[in-house]
Amino acid sequence: MKPGGFWLHLTVLGVSLPAALGWMDPGTSRGLNVSSGESQAEESRSFEVTRREGFPGHGPLASCRKKLCGRGSQCVLSRETGEPFCRCLEACRPRYLPVCGSDGRLYENHCELHRAACLLGKRVAVRHSKDCFLKGNMCTMAGYARLKNVLLALQTRRQPLRAGDRRPDPASQKRLLVESLFKDLDTDGNGHLSSSELAQHVLKEQDLDGDLQGCSPGDLLRFDDYNSDSSLTLLELYTAFQVIQLSLAPEDRVSVTTVTVGLSSVLTCAIRGDLRPPIVWKRNGLTLNFLDLEDINDFGEEDSLYISKVTTVHMGNYTCHAAGHEQLFQTHVLQVNVPPVIRVYPESQAQEPGVAASLRCHAEGIPMPRITWLKNGMDVSAQMSKQLSLLANGSELHIGSVRYEDTGAYTCIAKNEVGVDEDISSLFIEDSARKTLANILWREEGLSVGNMFYVFSDDGIVVIHPVHCEIQRHLKPTEKIFMSYEEICPREGDATQRCQWASAVNVRNRYIYVAQPALSRVLVVDVQAQKVLQSIGVDPLPAKLSYDKSHDQVWVLSWGEMHKSQPSLQVITEASAGQGQHLIRTPFSGVEDFFIPPTNLVINHIRFGFLFNKSEPAVHKVDLETLMPLKTISLGQHGCVPAAMAHTHLGGYFFVQCQQDSHTPASPQLLIDSVTDSVLGPNGDVTGTPHVSPDGRFIVSAGTSSTRLYVQEVTARGEIQTLYDLRVSPGISDLAFQRSFTEGNQYDIYATLEAAPGLLFLELSTGKAGVLKNLKEPPTGPAWPWGGPRRILRDSGLFGQYLLTPGQESLFLVSGRRNALRCQVAGVRQAAAVVWVGEV
Repeated sequence: MKPGGFWLHLTVLGVSLPAALGWMDPGTSRGLNVSSGESQAEESRSFEVTRREGFPGHGPLASCRKKLCGRGSQCVLSRETGEPFCRCLEACRPRYLPVCGSDGRLYENHCELHRAACLLGKRVAVRHSKDCFLKGNMCTMAGYARLKNVLLALQTRRQPLRAGDRRPDPASQKRLLVESLFKDLDTDGNGHLSSSELAQHVLKEQDLDGDLQGCSPGDLLRFDDYNSDSSLTLLELYTAFQVIQLSLAPEDRVSVTTVTVGLSSVLTCAIRGDLRPPIVWKRNGLTLNFLDLEDINDFGEEDSLYISKVTTVHMGNYTCHAAGHEQLFQTHVLQVNVPPVIRVYPESQAQEPGVAASLRCHAEGIPMPRITWLKNGMDVSAQMSKQLSLLANGSELHIGSVRYEDTGAYTCIAKNEVGVDEDISSLFIEDSARKTLANILWREEGLSVGNMFYVFSDDGIVVIHPVHCEIQRHLKPTEKIFMSYEEICPREGDATQRCQWASAVNVRNRYIYVAQPALSRVLVVDVQAQKVLQSIGVDPLPAKLSYDKSHDQVWVLSWGEMHKSQPSLQVITEASAGQGQHLIRTPFSGVEDFFIPPTNLVINHIRFGFLFNKSEPAVHKVDLETLMPLKTISLGQHGCVPAAMAHTHLGGYFFVQCQQDSHTPASPQLLIDSVTDSVLGPNGDVTGTPHVSPDGRFIVSAGTSSTRLYVQEVTARGEIQTLYDLRVSPGISDLAFQRSFTEGNQYDIYATLEAAPGLLFLELSTGKAGVLKNLKEPPTGPAWPWGGPRRILRDSGLFGQYLLTPGQESLFLVSGRRNALRCQVAGVRQAAAVVWVGEV
């Protein structure tokens, strides 16, 4: 044998050199110990360290030599007393010579077995069994899952929340516990957990409330060492405990997406991370993923939100976050652009030389359109003078004194980033204008009978011409209905012949439908002929009418009797045909009120309406075309019994006024999201009846018993913000919007006060308010038994400048342009309904 071959042979057999020389472990009399050499080496190193730390002479060496320590441990001297004691080995020499223990586990070598026995404080013997090698490890996946739960539970006990600390969300708490566990296990602070460090983390039996099924902290390395480097990093420990690490770049926290109405839009969530859970999308705090929505029905690839055929109701904020991780979210602001839509007024006019003429143009769109004027194709901005001026941000072209050369076609052009629209207003300058062909054509367009207030009073129907401030036509109660030859208001016995009216609606400026509750019928007034055309019999006590312009039908709500115990809802179809209408009885029962959203220049079709019972905390959505119920939206969680509703297409909000209990303060309005048909909650602290401006931008809320008036605006991002609130007294009876004559695309409001003769005026853009005090004799006595405001207020349409409100025995006409009382028309008693017939 070659020199050294014997020692080499022993080493290959796993026998250390000291054991081969017959050295025995001081702590045992059992033959060879494969780890004793390592133990002695560790002991020698420990002694050297101890001696260098200041124990003189050979005392420490002699002390440790007299101290007998078992396998897997070593003798060290106490720093405080200098006395020897046994301590488990900190580490074994890395060497893979597997050995089976009596605990059923497979160890890398004998040293690791004895070291584990020392750490566990129990005897682990070497077992010569092939089963151990075949099984490899007794720890199962179920046991491993339990082990991880135990480790987190113990870590929670070690780090209880201090008084006053805010409890983090479950995901954050788990991440903090895993980070703390890693720090405790990483004894050498090198950022890697070795098998020896994991073995040192001993789970005492008193810490356990059950069996770990053969699992120990060392199994973390077995199951989750993904890169197989025999150590665990914090990232690998995150993975082991399913700690999700998500990221969102700061610049992606808010994403603004702009889309043109009618197109589709895809919102993609920018949250990234390994093991990322599914993405959850919300709108106004409501989860969208599990709703069966018609226009948001495909979440596409990469967890994107897909919106088909975007409309203005979709504008607003959408958020996305990983399931279970709501603290990290991305906000998507969806802005919807709308091409301009315009109207001009008048379409044609004839004037004599020397008089003033105005041409007005109203434009709606998002962003707000810019208006320019052309005269016969030439830009008028180069022709500005004292005679020719642009008012209200260009929305009105004013000619102070017209001349023959002012005759022409004036084109209003509205343009924004996504489109352009235009329309022509013609101006003719002729001597004796009333006799010219141009003026004859102008009058034949219907303006001779249009632009009028129709007032329904006890003495029949009065037609008021606001420009001339006079009664143009008076249909008395004794006048006959054209098709039936009945009287408009039949006499009852010897009583004075009076009319009783309820609700009235304008049907495309052709007809007026008006309810006569006591006669259980609806009259149809022909605007062109200024006569009552026919009567339509309906269920007893018709109290409310509403015109659904989208489907050309008039909805009729009848009470049945004064206690409203037998209400019914009927629909008159083909309302604008003037004759041949059909009366349809709907399947709805118990309806006390209903709401059909209005149309405007941008939104010209409405699909759904809402019904409600004033004793039930819910509103019922119905299809206006099929007259079928679709769903019920409960308001019970908020204790709200609906009393009135309003709607804005910007952001798709419904405003619900709740009934006020006489014993409790007024309840705040509720908001309903029309995209999800879900209740969003209170509209801040706003109370009262909601009124929405014709363009949907402003919401004004006030009540008959409230001393506050609230003004809110819907922003370009579809968010509702409160502009201001005013103290009013003694409450608002009725309210009307008046297009501003000084600011383009702005509105003013006028409101009748419940118990005072004054008329409230408010500029929405500035908050400037005032009261017109020269009105007198407000209506007295009880309100109408079938509802409606005590003091009606009606505006004169998009381009009108007049408002009408009844007094005790007269009518008051107010000029919105001059913000003053124009005139008083006497001899009209108890006006119950007023309808404006004129321009859009």
